[in-house]
Amino acid sequence: MARDEFRFRHTLRVRWSEVDKQGIVFNGHYLTYFDVGVTEYYRTIGMPYPNAIASDGADLYAKKAEIEYHASAAYDDLIDVCVRVVRIGRSSFEFRIELYRGDELLVSGSLIYVNANSETRKSAQLPAPLVDAFRRFESVAPEESGATR
Repeated sequence: MARDEFRFRHTLRVRWSEVDKQGIVFNGHYLTYFDVGVTEYYRTIGMPYPNAIASDGADLYAKKAEIEYHASAAYDDLIDVCVRVVRIGRSSFEFRIELYRGDELLVSGSLIYVNANSETRKSAQLPAPLVDAFRRFESVAPEESGATR
């Protein structure tokens, strides 16, 4: 995916506590960076989690996380967390996330979330305001299959 397909970017600085003995970011922290990016994305599109998203007894649940390492970040590096929604379904959607140091791609991956009833954990249709916010915000239209219209 080209970096210019991402309309959203959040910059963070690598903290000392995030590097390992090798002097690079410990691999598990990259998923935390993904989560920070997603949280800021929701805020940017006007749907801050959880208040604007969790409703009608349903909430978003992580279903799948994929991550591919291309290069390492180190202490005090500035990293751009680029996030976009690439797919919207009836009850789920997928984020594509890429982390950059300058123009260098460090990490790429995806997160899939499912909207589900909080008690039964059965899938539920995505809230229309969330789907509409994705559509309005993204400069490259997400793939849609069974999404609310």
